[in-house]
Amino acid sequence: MKTQTLENLICEYLDQVKKATNLLELTFGTKNILGLWRSKKIPQRGKITDDVTYELHGIGCRVYISDKCIDFDYSPDDRIDGFDAWRLYMYACEVPKKYQKYTNKATIEREFSEYIEKGKAKKIQGSTSNLYFQNP
Repeated sequence: MKTQTLENLICEYLDQVKKATNLLELTFGTKNILGLWRSKKIPQRGKITDDVTYELHGIGCRVYISDKCIDFDYSPDDRIDGFDAWRLYMYACEVPKKYQKYTNKATIEREFSEYIEKGKAKKIQGSTSNLYFQNP
């Protein structure tokens, strides 16, 4: 089992978001289905496969794959690689055996702040998005 590090949690979360949005793209022809919902072309909630459903909210989406929920927001330029402490916490709670340490809000908020202070991720300048993106 991988060590419980914030870096591992971020990578796994982003991998799951990519997996979820790939399923959306296969089904709807686009990773960002907000426009389809807002133009009433698809319902707010729906089924992709027998074990995959989606639920749109605000500027994001929850995709339920088997026994876990992947909650993400669409970012500027339709980016899907944004994250924040709250989304990482929620994902850790979906896989607590793997990331028990990060099911504690205080722990994840502290380590996330340290991660940002070290310059490992940052917000998009000039954007209204509150999400962070990894530095290359």
